[in-house]
Amino acid sequence: MAELDLTLAGVLAVLALIDSTSFGTLLIPIWFMLAPGRLRAGRILLFLLAVASCYLVVGVALYSGLGAVAEPLGRLVTTTPVLWAQLVIGVVLVIWSFPLEKRPSRQPGRLLRWRDAVVGDGGSVRSLLGVAVLAVGLEVATMVPYLAAIGIIASLEVSWLVGSGVLLGYCLVMVAPAGILLAARLAAAGPVEPLLRRIESWMQKNAQSTLAWTVGIVGFLLAINAADSLGLLG
Repeated sequence: MAELDLTLAGVLAVLALIDSTSFGTLLIPIWFMLAPGRLRAGRILLFLLAVASCYLVVGVALYSGLGAVAEPLGRLVTTTPVLWAQLVIGVVLVIWSFPLEKRPSRQPGRLLRWRDAVVGDGGSVRSLLGVAVLAVGLEVATMVPYLAAIGIIASLEVSWLVGSGVLLGYCLVMVAPAGILLAARLAAAGPVEPLLRRIESWMQKNAQSTLAWTVGIVGFLLAINAADSLGLLG
């Protein structure tokens, strides 16, 4: 079991900042900030808090479950059938990552609908919360740093309450960059808006490529780990 020190806290902070660049934690809030008409800062802030809360709920659930199932799960994942299944899944993910990178992204159209539901004239708190839950649900499985962070926190020699508190801090760091951009947008709309549009454009162009690389890397690691455990690498 590890102890929570400055080094480990730094690792968690870096992972959280990586997670802060995802669609739900950065791109969608930026789109909301660039919506035509009056800036609805309160709704955007509520959206960020809702996203952080959703991730916290998922994280606490996984964190709580890891302790209870760690030992039997550890035995299960080292069995030969499971290792072969892991190898196949890893290879499939690597193969899938190639056409995935070339697939056109549908995010912009989806985000426009979400933006209308949250910051449009007909938007409501219920719609806002629904979009937050949907955004987290769509991307939580691809948030590899977050899943890694949960594993790190589960390995700490701390109580459940402290571990959950660390997760809370992690989730707040995840939405902090978007919150800072929102504050900057409120304080200096003129200079900040071009920056937001550049960030938005870059993330749109690279979103599919980033997802493909993430899928490919995860698949490669799964396959290599399984192959090594099966003794296929010599």
